[in-house]
Amino acid sequence: MTTFVLATANPHKKVEMESVLSALNINVLPRPSDVPDVDETEDTLEGNALLKARALADATGHAAVADDTGLFVDALDGAPGVISARYAGVGASDEENVVKLLSMLSGVAAPRTARFRTVICVAYPDGTSLSVEGVMEGSIGAEAKGSNGFGYDPVFLPSHAGGKTLAEMTLEEKNATSHRGNALRSLAEALEKR
Repeated sequence: MTTFVLATANPHKKVEMESVLSALNINVLPRPSDVPDVDETEDTLEGNALLKARALADATGHAAVADDTGLFVDALDGAPGVISARYAGVGASDEENVVKLLSMLSGVAAPRTARFRTVICVAYPDGTSLSVEGVMEGSIGAEAKGSNGFGYDPVFLPSHAGGKTLAEMTLEEKNATSHRGNALRSLAEALEKR
């Protein structure tokens, strides 16, 4: 069985990643509490995912898995993109980011097409790495709906969901088709070929 140290400190991402990876027969070790947060200083999802995975691999001596996810809204020229978690400012809450997004889209007619992109990177202690990507197409709703999920889930309407937001789906429904779930399944396929 493959084992990775999980780089994320986000409890919501941790649950999603553990759920999908365990179903793919990949064991996940929790992020050690003594490893400091990694500053996401890169200007791409790929760069930030590798930065986080490398930091955990270096700190623990184990292979580490990290992700970086962004919401890319067509009407906003791809914003918030790589700064999705900090869209309303450093330390902004999910709700503050959603409020800013809806404010920026005020007056933009539906469908307000968008996509989530997740890049997952595995960094190995020997310096090698592996990256995969997952995408989920959809649009941004007019208001927040649902209490599941996190981040922009309450306003993201997946193309295939018949008008449901990600926050109105169960964890199992979300993981079956989400950007992160797709990236994790791509990771499992890439590991089999390695």
